[in-house]
Amino acid sequence: MKYKKKTQKAWKHSLLITFLLCMVLLFLSLVSYEPLQNNWNQESSVSEEVIAYEPLVKKYAEKYGIADKTHVLLAMMMQESGGRGNDPMQASESFCGSRGCIDDPEVSIKQGVYYFSKTLEEADGDVELAVQAYNFGRGFIDYAVNRTGTFTQETAIAFSQKMYNEDPEKEKYRCLREEAKKLEACYGDIYYVESVMEYKKGLATD
Repeated sequence: MKYKKKTQKAWKHSLLITFLLCMVLLFLSLVSYEPLQNNWNQESSVSEEVIAYEPLVKKYAEKYGIADKTHVLLAMMMQESGGRGNDPMQASESFCGSRGCIDDPEVSIKQGVYYFSKTLEEADGDVELAVQAYNFGRGFIDYAVNRTGTFTQETAIAFSQKMYNEDPEKEKYRCLREEAKKLEACYGDIYYVESVMEYKKGLATD
């Protein structure tokens, strides 16, 4: 009889330990969930280098009448360069027709903001269309308007494919995204708008 009581007691003790272990594991899984969320936020957050340029971006955004697009511009800078280098807006091609001619961050920002203001005007205020045109060039605006009337991901892919396939000097394209390689859409960045808008969300929550 005593042996039976001891067995029952041991069984209850084992059950309690098992229950406590399950609770500990559940707690740990809940705790570990938060860092995953934080990692995602960090991936879509804007660098300190970009944030440091906010006053300058705002200055020229006000000058060119698009002060309300300051966060969009900062998000674009993040996608272009992460705020690094002497041409953080990667504005050389719109400035002089070739890469690498800007070696002053303020000149880059002034030109980048000016070019985007004109692109936004040409896109009739369609922000996503203007953002993609900043990356592709303004020729994308007419292409998109004639095809779908506005920006769509499919239109961006089709335009990139067209420009890439029509260019005989394909070796100059880096095609950094695997998806773009598979689609043979290596002209520009087909997911530029998606990336910029994700960074913009990060700015809105900072």
